[in-house]
Order: sequence, then C-alpha cells, then structure tokens
Amino acid sequence: MSHLFYQSRQPRPTLDYGKGIYLYDTDGKRYIDGSSGAMVSNIGHSNPRVLDAMKAQMDKATFGYRLHFQTEPSERLAAKTAALMPKGLDRVFFVSGGSEAVESAIKMARQYALTQGQDSRWKVISRHPSYHGSTLGALALTGYDPLTKPFAPMMREMPKIAAPTCYLDTDNLDDDQRGLKYAEMLREEIIAQGPESVLAFIMEPVGGASTGALVAPDSYYARIREICDEFGILLIYDEVMTGAGRTGKFIAAEHWGITPDIIALSKGFAAGYAPLGAMVARGDMVEAVLDAGGFLHGYTYAGNPLACAAGCAVLDEIASQDLVGNSAAMGDLLKARLTGLMDRFPFIGDVRGLGLLLAFELVSDRKTMAPLPKELNAYNRLVDLAYERGLIIYSRRTRGGLEGDHFLVAPPLIVTEAQIDEIMATLTDSLEAMAREMNLPVNP
Repeated sequence: MSHLFYQSRQPRPTLDYGKGIYLYDTDGKRYIDGSSGAMVSNIGHSNPRVLDAMKAQMDKATFGYRLHFQTEPSERLAAKTAALMPKGLDRVFFVSGGSEAVESAIKMARQYALTQGQDSRWKVISRHPSYHGSTLGALALTGYDPLTKPFAPMMREMPKIAAPTCYLDTDNLDDDQRGLKYAEMLREEIIAQGPESVLAFIMEPVGGASTGALVAPDSYYARIREICDEFGILLIYDEVMTGAGRTGKFIAAEHWGITPDIIALSKGFAAGYAPLGAMVARGDMVEAVLDAGGFLHGYTYAGNPLACAAGCAVLDEIASQDLVGNSAAMGDLLKARLTGLMDRFPFIGDVRGLGLLLAFELVSDRKTMAPLPKELNAYNRLVDLAYERGLIIYSRRTRGGLEGDHFLVAPPLIVTEAQIDEIMATLTDSLEAMAREMNLPVNP
C-alpha cells in the first residue's frame, strides 16, 4: 500500500521519463501527452536548454529568501515577463502556482482599494462555471459545485454571473448580441450587489477545465472592460491556463486588445520544470500599496532563484522556437481535425477553443445540446479508454460539474502535424470503443 494519496484511488503506472510530447512509464509504455499534463507542459518534456539553465543555477544557489536577498534570476524573469504584458502592467510578484497567483491578485486588489479610501469594496464577482484555484480564497471565486459546496461553510462565497455559454443558447440573437447579453449580466450584478461594495471582476479569457476552452463572442471582452471602468472596478484576467502562448498569443488578452488591471499566470509559465506562477499588476497600483506600508502577503518560495531560472529558460524557448506561432498554426489544424470528428460521431455536440487550448463536448442530442445521461460517466470513461491506448486527455463535467462531458485536447506547443495525426488516430479509436460500450451512434 502506498503512503501517498491525492484525489482518489485511481491506479496509474509509475512515470519513468518524458521526452518532447511523450511520457514513458517504468514498463516502457509510451503515452502521448495530449493535455500537457493539466495544460502545463507548454514546451514539452526534458528540454535540454531549460535543464542546463536549472543545473547552472543549482551550482550557485537554490534558495535565497526574498526578505534577505534579491536574486538575479527573479529580477531577470520579472523584466522578461513585464516586457510581454500590455502597457502599464509592469510589476511582477512571483508565486508557486495558479491558486497562489489568484490569491495574490485578489489581495492586491483589496489593498489597492484601501489605499484609495474605498474600504467598502470587497466583493469579487466571478462566473459560473469557472475555476480559479483550490485554496479557500480562490475557491470562493470558483463556480464548480462539486469542488465548492463541501467547503461553503468555511468560506465567504463571492457573487457569480453566468459564463458566456452562447453555444447552448436557442435565442435569435447573433454572436455579437449574445456577447453583449452576457456582458450586461455583470453590470446587472454590480448594481444588485451595490457598486460601492464591488472590488473586482475575475474571468478566464478562454475557459479552462470547468467550461472546456469556452470562448465568448468578441463583443463580450470590450464590453466587460467598459463596465468595469464605468464602476471603477478592477478587471482581473486569470491566465493561469491560457498564458505563455497556449492560445496562440502570449496571453489571451492580446486576442481582443484588452488590458486588464491584474493578470494571474502559472502552468505553462514554467512549463512544469519548477513550481512557478506570477501576479502581474499595474505599476501605479503596486506603488500605492507599497507607499501605504507594503503588500501584506507573501510565500516562502516567492521568487525562488531555481524556479525563476527555469522560468527564464522557458520564456527563451517560447521565443526562440516561435512556439506562440506554432500554437496558433497547429491549433488551427487540430481544431479542424476535431471538428471533422463531428461527421462520424453525432454525439460530439461542440468543438471550441483557441490555439492549442481546445475541447469537444459530448451530447445526447446535437439539436437540443442535451448532455449524455450522467450515469454513463462518459467524461471518465473516454479518458480511461484513451489512456489504455496511450493518449492522455483531460476531462471535466461541463454543466457546473453536475452533468455533461467535455474533453480538453491541449498538447505541448512543440507539437507537429505528424504528432497531431497520432493524437487523432488514437482519439478516434477511443471514441469508437466508447460508442460500442455505450451504444452511441456512429456514422460510416
């Protein structure tokens, strides 16, 4: 019996090593990392230049506490990160992961409000479904019932508006009108809560695990920014999953020319080579907080020199290999191939996403978009069938965590056309196997 435990008793083989987009277990079986782990391994596994940079830093120092020393890798990574952000977002606070990045963002927002004499502002509006992290602060922003309800008595849940699931709508509006309809929900909620009490709005610019690569109509993004400005509310983009080139831009905000007030980064930011994330904020906000006595927040490993050395090397790889461009090009190809599956499998109801953050959703009726019976547990079964065949994909319940089935297909940004062929062949075989088991229709 193992002394280690995580979420469940689900057995998995022991990892031996990784190379490129592939992982190998100790029995020698090869797996295609079709989800980059949890959308983390953006530059693939065992990149020699990143490993060399980490080894060089290990020979110098692996830890220097931020209250005792500045470190060259953290200063260098902060400068590189700021240079990749929209104008004005030029101050960087390092953390160890996505939940910490989100926690840091909402604490920065609150402390900035206090410096402006806006003590009454504390509510952070988010969306349902959504996912922002597993700590109680980040969980209070998350809209995913199985993860939040058990802990509801322990936290102060924040107000929610509906995520822009336009693909489920049956109204007569066009895409722009639907985008505006969902954006106006934010304005209505601000008024309902009392504008003087609302601190910020946090959103995933492209949905993550809880909505399966959900992309709103273009009109949504600009209108959300306008509404936040109208009420003096901070706009936080949770780019933990979408950042570092995953969507075909370095950050997803670039797709719409939006400048948030705060951005949370992690996952592909260090691409799995070290635990690392960042909060990036407007310089004027940070200066106001520091002038008022300092940022009342911190983590032991904030700015860890080994992690930051890895982060610098990852950003260098993304730039030198044009992985943002490859994400856009290979993403278009993979999305077209996934969409093509809809002809063969009538139970695929939607394919969505940007770049190499893509997903498909299963339904029992494509016309009504009714989900498959939840008792089928298709979201688990397809993952297992693909895993048996050597393909790793990532699934969640689509409709607030209670029913529905979506699957994220998000390979490392180094993926090639030939490797997409491999992914699609294994995925198609897995879908056929599931259809046979569950008596689902398949077209010739």
